[in-house]
Amino acid sequence: MKTLEQIGIDNLKEHLIKNWMTHDGMWFFHCLQSCGIGEANRINKAAIRSLAAIEFKRAMQLFGMTRTDTSEALRDAIDAAFAVSKGDFMKFNYTFPEKNLLRWEWQGNTCFAYQGIQRMGVIDRYQCGVLYRVLCWIESAGAGYALNPEFEGCLMHTQGRCAGEVRFFVP
Repeated sequence: MKTLEQIGIDNLKEHLIKNWMTHDGMWFFHCLQSCGIGEANRINKAAIRSLAAIEFKRAMQLFGMTRTDTSEALRDAIDAAFAVSKGDFMKFNYTFPEKNLLRWEWQGNTCFAYQGIQRMGVIDRYQCGVLYRVLCWIESAGAGYALNPEFEGCLMHTQGRCAGEVRFFVP
C-alpha cells in the first residue's frame, strides 16, 4: 500500500475534489428525483450560496489572507479559492486580463456539470451551479459584479460554449 507521501499532494487533491464533485452530482440527482428540476435548482443554488461563503473564507485563511478590499486582494483570494477547489479534470481556464476583470472559458464541451446534467436528461432546465459558485465567492467578499454574457440556464447548452467575463466592483 502506498503512503500519502508516495501518492503526492496533487494526486490527493485531485482525488478529494473528484469525490466532492461526485457527491455534489449525486446529491443533485437524488434531489432531482425527489423534488423535480425546479426545486432541485432552487435547493442547489441555496446550498452553493451557503457553501461558497464558507469555502472562500477558508481558502483565504489557508493562504494567510485577510483582505478583499482592493482589486488585487480580491483577485488573489479568487486564485486561492480556485487553487483548492479546481481539479485537473475541470477543463476550464480563467485569467485576469485587466483590473477587476475575470475571464473564463471551458475547453470544448468538457464541463463536468454539463455532461452530468445532460446524462440526467434535464440540461434544458438546469441552472448553472459552477459559475454561480464563483459569483457567490465575489459576493461573499462584499464586491458587486457584472456578468457578460448575462444568462440563465447553461451556456454550454444554449450557446454551444461556456465563456465570458465577470467584472467585479470592489467596495
